[in-house]
Amino acid sequence: FSSVFPSQKPKSELVRTSLRLLTSSAYRLQSECRKALPAEPSPAPDIQLVTQQVIQCAYDIAKAAKQLVTITTKENNN
Repeated sequence: FSSVFPSQKPKSELVRTSLRLLTSSAYRLQSECRKALPAEPSPAPDIQLVTQQVIQCAYDIAKAAKQLVTITTKENNN
């Protein structure tokens, strides 16, 4: 995300909120995907639950991305 907003804090609270959602959802997605591939001695994960969590994370990422596109498009048109 630093390549999109290099060394600057976005002025818009909406942008900051969207970036936080995008970042936190990406970290959650990474964590959920790791749960799907557990270490050998641990019990098998609940694949249905992990799948639901991955879908939710993907939805949150898409939502945040859409918010950012909408916000930046509006700002660029003003």
